[in-house]
Amino acid sequence: MDKEIRHLNNYIDYLREIKRFSANTLKAYTIDIRQFHAYFSEQRLPVSKNNIRDFIAHLYMKSKNKATVARKIYAVKSYYGYLVKTGIQPHNPFDGIGTPKLDKKIPQILTENEMQQFLDALPAETFLQLRNKALFEFLYATGLRISELTGLQADDVNFADRLVRVMGKGKKERIVPFHEQAAAVMAQYIERRRTEFSGQGERIFVNSRGGPLSQRSVERILKQVYHDLTHSGKQVHPHLLRHSFATHLLQRGANLRIIQELLGHANLATTEKYTTLNFSDLQNTYRKFHPRKQS
Repeated sequence: MDKEIRHLNNYIDYLREIKRFSANTLKAYTIDIRQFHAYFSEQRLPVSKNNIRDFIAHLYMKSKNKATVARKIYAVKSYYGYLVKTGIQPHNPFDGIGTPKLDKKIPQILTENEMQQFLDALPAETFLQLRNKALFEFLYATGLRISELTGLQADDVNFADRLVRVMGKGKKERIVPFHEQAAAVMAQYIERRRTEFSGQGERIFVNSRGGPLSQRSVERILKQVYHDLTHSGKQVHPHLLRHSFATHLLQRGANLRIIQELLGHANLATTEKYTTLNFSDLQNTYRKFHPRKQS
C-alpha cells in the first residue's frame, strides 16, 4: 500500500510540474486512481483485463454518466502508462480496453438577442452593479474561461490596443482582443475600483470587501442577476457566455481557426502544422464579427 501511495504521489507531481494540469484535474485523477486501488484491494483481485472490465461495469452501476466513467478509465490508464514509462510496470493492463463512446452534446447558448438584451439591461449605478456589468460585458467580449477572468490583473489589460493577456490552461499565454463597449465599461469600473479600494491587491474583479472575486461568486451572481433582469427560467452559468461568444462569431462567418485561437481551447484546435495564425488576422476577424462591436 505504501508503494502504491508513493507511485501515485509521484505521478500527480509529474502531472502538476511537467504536464501543468490544473488543480481540479489533479484532484479528480487522484480520486479516480484511489477508487481503482480500493476496488481491487477490497475485492482481493489481481489487475487483469477481465477484472478491469468488471471494474468498469461496477463504475456504470454507480454512475450512468458516460463522461464520468470515461474520465475515470482514462485517468487510471494514463497512470499505468506512466508506470510503464518509468519502468515500474512491465506493461499497461488497460491496453486494448476502450472507453465508452460519448454522446455528442450541443453546447447550450444564449441567442444574440438574449445576450444583447441582458447586457444592455445591466444597471451600473452602484459599485457592485458596475462591477457586474464590466464582468459580464468582458466575459462575453473575450470568451474567457471563468478562472481566467477572475485571475486577471490590471497589467493584463491593454486599453490602448484593446487587448488582454490571458494565462490559460497548461500555463499557456494568449492574447485576446476586446471591443469598444467592453473597454469603456471596464475602464469606468477600474477607475471606480481604485477609488473604492485603493491599494488592495492586483486582481481586477473584487468582492464587496475588496478581496479577489471567486469563481463560485461569479456563478452565483450571474444566475441571480440574469433571473432578476429577464425573469427567465433558463439556467445560466459563466461557461454559457463562452459558448455564446464562440457560437455567435461562427454564425456570423468568422474563421473557425481564429475562434480556436481566441478560446485557447486545445480540444478544438487543429494540428499546428496545418495553419499559422497571423495576429493581425485575429484582431481584424474579431473586430469584424463580434456582435457587440461598434460600426
